[in-house]
Amino acid sequence: MTRELLPVADGRRVRAVVGELLGQAKGQTAAAFAMLVIATAIGRFTAPLLGRVVDLVTEHRPAVELVTPVVELVLVAVGQAIATAIGVSLVARLGETILATLRERFVERALGLPLDQLERAGSGDLTSRVTNDVSVVADAVREALPELGQSVLTVVLTLGALALLDWRFLLAALVAVPIQVWTVRWYVPRAKPLYASQREAVGTQQQQLLDTIGGAATVRAFRLTDTHLDRVRQRSSSAVDLALQGVRLVTRFYARLNLAEFVGLSAILAMGFLLVGANAVTVGVATAAALYFHSLFGPITTALALVDDAQAATASLARLIGVADLPPVAEPSQPARPVDASVKTAGTGFSYVDGHPVLRDVDLAVAPGERVALVGASGAGKTTLAKLIAGIHRPSAGSITLGGVGLDELGPTGVRQMVALISQEVHVFAGPLADDLRLAHPAATDAELLAALEKVGALSWVDSLPDGLATVVGEGGHQLTVTQAQQLALVRLVLADPPIAILDEATADAGSAGARVLESSAAAALEGRTALVVAHRLTQASASDRIVVLDAGSVVETGTHEELVAANGRYATLWAAWSGQRP
Repeated sequence: MTRELLPVADGRRVRAVVGELLGQAKGQTAAAFAMLVIATAIGRFTAPLLGRVVDLVTEHRPAVELVTPVVELVLVAVGQAIATAIGVSLVARLGETILATLRERFVERALGLPLDQLERAGSGDLTSRVTNDVSVVADAVREALPELGQSVLTVVLTLGALALLDWRFLLAALVAVPIQVWTVRWYVPRAKPLYASQREAVGTQQQQLLDTIGGAATVRAFRLTDTHLDRVRQRSSSAVDLALQGVRLVTRFYARLNLAEFVGLSAILAMGFLLVGANAVTVGVATAAALYFHSLFGPITTALALVDDAQAATASLARLIGVADLPPVAEPSQPARPVDASVKTAGTGFSYVDGHPVLRDVDLAVAPGERVALVGASGAGKTTLAKLIAGIHRPSAGSITLGGVGLDELGPTGVRQMVALISQEVHVFAGPLADDLRLAHPAATDAELLAALEKVGALSWVDSLPDGLATVVGEGGHQLTVTQAQQLALVRLVLADPPIAILDEATADAGSAGARVLESSAAAALEGRTALVVAHRLTQASASDRIVVLDAGSVVETGTHEELVAANGRYATLWAAWSGQRP
């Protein structure tokens, strides 16, 4: 299946969103800016005070006259430190507020994305944005943004102070500007596409790792280990190559900045020598100018160096905004109401790639409350059919109805209310076990949680946990077994209480003993529901009301277990092989 990566916002849209978010926090923005201006302005008094000390020394004035400028220097240092701390705190708070708003928009849209779009993009693309890109933007907001704000203000106010000392010192300082401008103009056009490519390469690398590790059993079964390892190496090599290109680019960037520093410092020293020699300024004033330049070039270098962080953050921000800007999934203005919990497919076909159908003319009718098993060899189309019925994909041909209503008439919300799909990939969310279960039913009481756990046979091990329902599970907490995690998914199914349930090989990852436990749990969770079971273990199929056998995307057999075994067809062959290898 061809990957269709999630969209990335262009530069204009990124600037518009940042401006919009700043506009929503005008008070915070103004307060942070004002505090940084005050802190920077206070710091500009340091150089002339030190210049005054130099003049007093060169004029051989009494030592007592040094007390006043020294005390003033101490006051300047303390005042600047306090104002800077307040200003940086305000900028950081402003940045965190903006980041939180953007993160909320991103998560809201990510959770509402059509599942078929996520499948086309690959989970690696989304997870890299949630993890790497959010981290890059967060670091920029917490560190680079306050430092950049201070640097820019320092440059502006110091240039003004140089002009007040003597306009010729300002001219000398500006000698470095053409080199700095040339450096930035050389760097930015190269850095922006490079960092965008890096972010995309990391997403592709993560997707390949997820595909290879998540499908390890299938990879080994089809002897594709070497092929997948080659793909991992290629994706990793591409990401590393781009990272090394970035390192080389940054190294050349800093080399050019060092050249500008040398030229500017030489110009300031030469100008000071000439002006002092001509008695146009005192040694103290020349010293102040040199100190101003020293304090000027640091922020200039810092600001230009932060262009590197800004490019990386902008690339990541564009990827976050690209998802946040996606339009919401359209819902029907007047969704139809299903009349029952039946499932029907008529002439249903589906292709991931045009010209290569995965399903062909599938006709299937499941009565309310009926439990039907989908059986077939790997690649027969079982999971694809399950996803079509769950509304993850839309059929390329034919139709699908739930309760007599088409999927488009139900809309995404209606489909989610009607049918729940549970696969072998179960995620246990980090936090108290009760919170994990309430994802399916936020208003559920503890009594309802315990009843659902008991229904699927999970109450005994939950009672044995250190804190029962309050036990922290998932990453960093109590680790659950594969069987226990799958039982939690079945408990969520009971709590959500959809009329139609689909189990897609929900016992495949458990061992023999665990699979038997899960089969019993699944049977209890499916009571009273219309159920489609993609059967990995044929004991699930044999216990179903009816079995549908798929081969190469078509229905080739249907009937009860006894009928199909007696027919001596494809199912009978599968059952004979299964019966012979069962422990």
